[in-house]
Amino acid sequence: MKKITVISLLAVTAIYAVNKEPKKEMPPIVKEGVGYIKMMGKELKMNMKKHMKADKSGVAAAKFCSQKATTIAQEVSKKYPKGVRVYRTSLKVRSDANKPDETDKKVLENLQKEMDSKTFVKKPTVVKLEDGKTRVYVPLLVEKACVKCHGDTSKMNPEVKKIINERYPNDKAIGFKEGDLRGVIVAEMPNKK
Repeated sequence: MKKITVISLLAVTAIYAVNKEPKKEMPPIVKEGVGYIKMMGKELKMNMKKHMKADKSGVAAAKFCSQKATTIAQEVSKKYPKGVRVYRTSLKVRSDANKPDETDKKVLENLQKEMDSKTFVKKPTVVKLEDGKTRVYVPLLVEKACVKCHGDTSKMNPEVKKIINERYPNDKAIGFKEGDLRGVIVAEMPNKK
């Protein structure tokens, strides 16, 4: 059966069958996790778009990201129920604070294998942890605007490169091309009793 992936805000996806079959429902835990991810994504993406639109060079967005994104994420996190956290991670992180743990690495490596073998389908991945929590992972793909700060450094605006080098001396989040797997955004939640 042929499927089409419909992409919405912050890489949240829903899969539809072409032959007029009803939309597949996400399990409740996935819906809940995706909801938290959307809350975070909406705020960060709205601000990032505003800065990219105001300054096509990427300088304003790089300044925003390095100075304000963490604060905005912390403010949004206060709106989540107790025990819920949302974070971003990657195999190539910009900030050491976003390093993946072993579970994150396994999910990311699996997604990258799927990308490499051309079997990747953009959908949430669910992992139940031994500590009574569940994680919902949503893949983040590199969009055209992303390469201004995460692409080939030889093509990067020198001011953007300077901001990144000053703020993130251990940066590894470069060399991406449009369509690459940038990382994941993760909602971690306590299991329901």
